[in-house]
Amino acid sequence: MTAVVFGTLPFPNQGGDQIVSKAVSAAIAALFKRTGKVEATVRAEPVAKLLQGSVDGFDFIGNGMLMYNGLRIEGMELYVQAVSIDFSAIFKGQVKLRQPTQATMRVVLTEEDLTTSFNTPFVVEKLQRLEYEGQALNFQKTEMLVNKGKTLTLKSQVKLGKSGEIINLDMTAEVEVEERRKIQFTNVNYEGDEKAKNLGKALISHVNDLLDLDKFALDGTQLKVDRIRIRNKELIFYGIAKIDRFPERKK
Repeated sequence: MTAVVFGTLPFPNQGGDQIVSKAVSAAIAALFKRTGKVEATVRAEPVAKLLQGSVDGFDFIGNGMLMYNGLRIEGMELYVQAVSIDFSAIFKGQVKLRQPTQATMRVVLTEEDLTTSFNTPFVVEKLQRLEYEGQALNFQKTEMLVNKGKTLTLKSQVKLGKSGEIINLDMTAEVEVEERRKIQFTNVNYEGDEKAKNLGKALISHVNDLLDLDKFALDGTQLKVDRIRIRNKELIFYGIAKIDRFPERKK
């Protein structure tokens, strides 16, 4: 019976799990402006469970994923356990959850990803909300370095207000997670003269306030980070993604 039903669908010679896997892959890819390889593998045993929208889980692996706000993710892995979906929505290119679910996740950011992110209009606009001694700030040539000592270095040329004075910032910090949702730069070492150090301290405080994962999560999802690892010029996050509903693709 299952073979007969799936045989009438507009995907000849494919099993129901393959159909759903391709639909999930396409739906996730559509959430990003650009992606490299994306692949979802749906698990359902027996496959007939799919007709009721019951899935044992699915694994998703993607790389080279560029978000619409300009942030780039080198790699993302999601491992979703038992989940109930609206099977009919699959053929409309949608993934609709019948109830919230949860996935374990692994997200990889490279040194290049971090530098690119800190130079996107999305992040620069937030950085420039900070004022120093009543003067507006203009961030230029911001660079993030991932160090062998499991620290990050943030460098930037900051132009002060109308005076145009340039202050060179150079700070090295450890990275920690607080309350499972706030990424924080800690134990910071500030280079430069007194003005550079004072501005650096103000910037780190400002950035730590910004790095709340709730501000970066896709619509309908909530991220919790349990561990951060630094290695091979990469920053790796391990945690949980709570998914209330599948985010809608961008128009």
